[in-house]
Amino acid sequence: MAFRLPTSHLYRAAATPASSTAHPLPFLRLSKQAAQQLRWLATPSPSVTQSSIGSKGPTAMVFLNMGGPSTVDEVGDFLGRLFADGDLIPLGRLQSYLGAFIAKRRTPKIQKQYAAIGGGSPIRKWSEHQCAEMCKLLDQLSPETAPHKPYVAFRYANPLTEDMYKQLLADGFGNGKGGRAVAFTQYPQYSCSTTGSSLNELWKWRQRLEGKTGALADGKDGTIKWSVIDRWPAHPGLVEVFARNIEEKLAEYPEERRKDVVLLFSAHSLPMTVVNRGDPYPAEVAATVYAVMQRLNFANQYRLCWQSQVGPQPWLGPQTSISVEEYVAKGQKDLVLIPIAFTSDHIETLYELDEEVIGDSGHPETVKRVESLNGNPIFIQALADLAKSHLDSGTACSQQMGLRCPGCKSQRCAESKKFFAGQQLSLEQ
Repeated sequence: MAFRLPTSHLYRAAATPASSTAHPLPFLRLSKQAAQQLRWLATPSPSVTQSSIGSKGPTAMVFLNMGGPSTVDEVGDFLGRLFADGDLIPLGRLQSYLGAFIAKRRTPKIQKQYAAIGGGSPIRKWSEHQCAEMCKLLDQLSPETAPHKPYVAFRYANPLTEDMYKQLLADGFGNGKGGRAVAFTQYPQYSCSTTGSSLNELWKWRQRLEGKTGALADGKDGTIKWSVIDRWPAHPGLVEVFARNIEEKLAEYPEERRKDVVLLFSAHSLPMTVVNRGDPYPAEVAATVYAVMQRLNFANQYRLCWQSQVGPQPWLGPQTSISVEEYVAKGQKDLVLIPIAFTSDHIETLYELDEEVIGDSGHPETVKRVESLNGNPIFIQALADLAKSHLDSGTACSQQMGLRCPGCKSQRCAESKKFFAGQQLSLEQ
């Protein structure tokens, strides 16, 4: 399986279509100040020094993601953890044996791929940058919950969830002192295989490191109070940044061909066993695609396809690579790939899409990929807006998160969801 993240890009001011309704993000409103505000957003936010703690602070902001090996030497351990996770790649009762076997067999091949993109994944660099910059904005937007402290918890690579949790405790959260933390998934579209797996892992280490109750002698709960931002597939800021990236890429084509370019949205695939169990991911990815196309006034034809399948069992299709091959064979050579389910560059964009799909297309001058979100200031502003809205809401998680898939048989999933939903009582105290 492949997993991967270009440098930050300054985006030109572009007005939202006049038919759009007022935008909930100030920098996207249809007003005379739009261009000036967008120029401000293209400038990195200044550092914020918090001289005092807000009435509800400090707040730990924990970015959850799959992660990726930062060096070639970490690839083996990364794949070992990945294929051992039945939430992501269900292999049945022989998960531990088959997972280890597949990981060991694939390690040399995947090491070569990481060597080809610079010797490791940049996802940790981008995740830490995005979280830190978001926290700077949050200190301004939500002083009552400041200071906001950035943390990253990866599922399969360093920094692992276990190590992040131990760092939280070392930094003064929990251990009888309580404190507030927000688990902020960096998978905009929810899947039991991604966000669900990361939350299950977070719940596991909470139970191991803080016990089941954390009650003190005075009857108060001294554990960390958790809440979750568990999905955001159609957030206006996310939609806007994708739309602008697409517009910039389309501008690279001659004007007379621009309207005929086909947009291929690409997302990480899922085994059909997971899809048929009732996983919400395909529908939520489709919601993102539709919202982006709506923002673009459906000016181009488009399709949603899926990448990164592994193993012989059926996966959600059509595959991105095959889709490109077949469109080119039909004479459609102007194609733009949009990694719609990723918030930064990593091996799936830098190698799988850039080197394999585009490189093997035979038409790298007409088959292109949009920039990833990475350090885009509009994206970071959107993250801050999401976090601010969540903190203001006082909710532990979305209502949707509490609903298990119709075919879910996982007791761990049930217990994890119950725990995070149950944090509502702690937040209200």
